[in-house]
Amino acid sequence: MAVKRTLAPGQPAPGARSKEKFVSLPEELEELELPPPQLEVPPSLFEDLNINDRISTAPKQRISVYCIAESLDRKMLEKKLEARGPRWLVSKYPDVLYGQYSSLESGQPTGDIFYFDYGCVSFWNLTPKQEQDVLKNLVVPCEVDPLPVREVEIDEFDVKYTANEGGGHIQNDTITLNYRLSGDHSIKLSISYALSQSTKLCVFEERVLEIVASTKDLPESLASTGKVTMSRKAIAQLIGKVFIQRAAVNLLSTVLDTPEFFWSAPDIMQTLYKRICEYMELDDRVEVLNNRFSVLHDMLELVSDVNETSHASYLEWIVIWLILICAVIGVFEVLGTLGIVGPGHHFP
Repeated sequence: MAVKRTLAPGQPAPGARSKEKFVSLPEELEELELPPPQLEVPPSLFEDLNINDRISTAPKQRISVYCIAESLDRKMLEKKLEARGPRWLVSKYPDVLYGQYSSLESGQPTGDIFYFDYGCVSFWNLTPKQEQDVLKNLVVPCEVDPLPVREVEIDEFDVKYTANEGGGHIQNDTITLNYRLSGDHSIKLSISYALSQSTKLCVFEERVLEIVASTKDLPESLASTGKVTMSRKAIAQLIGKVFIQRAAVNLLSTVLDTPEFFWSAPDIMQTLYKRICEYMELDDRVEVLNNRFSVLHDMLELVSDVNETSHASYLEWIVIWLILICAVIGVFEVLGTLGIVGPGHHFP
């Protein structure tokens, strides 16, 4: 659960994503050549209850997306997945590995896992315990620059399969799809790309909020006292942090670009991806993040200028006092030369 932070004056409030937004998914999905459905249709006690009614009673499935590191060691992860068995590494893509989670009882796949090179993992239809097992034993050893615990981001969504015709929709963090799409991992990958990018973006949003929280008192102090209580070194460090995070977001733009997977995938997959991005408000959130960086940078530059002016004024007063002292000493030297002051002079 996100912690509410107090923003500095002039800082734009973080744009809360509207979960109630309704975004329809492309209807053309059902025109694809689909593999057999993966959804297990619950049995019924009533023989006359048709499959459509039984599907509607099936429980929702979980989607969990974790961002736990700056990136993952792809080669090491591939070796670990291959050692687990063929189902654990089904497909390789330019920036993601896809595998299945198999039930210990039946040996049949019950869930899907997508391992993204940029430090995110997307789980479909796994329990929290199963997710932690995969993270602990497979993913964590392959982390590159792991995130501190306080920066780890976890997003959860639901998938509801129905027998209704059409491409489905997403609303209230619940994705509704036709059950015939449940066995197509390309559809799940297209959705997971958008969800993982959103989760990755959350990491940078939280980092910027931390910087904002540490600077929220500066404008108030400047307005009330005309002085900056923070040292020049601390201000310089904050400016450095802002530049580092801004550069990281610029690098993140390569992650937020349309993934290479869609270059060769059917166009409908990219349309699906963009619809999920629309629901997650990725473009708006990136714009807000960049605006916040701009405000932070301008504020810190102003504070730095005020601090420099104050320091320069302090140095000027030191020079003035030194000149005054030199002038006084010079006057006494002249008076001594004239015999007005000195050891041999006697006052009447």
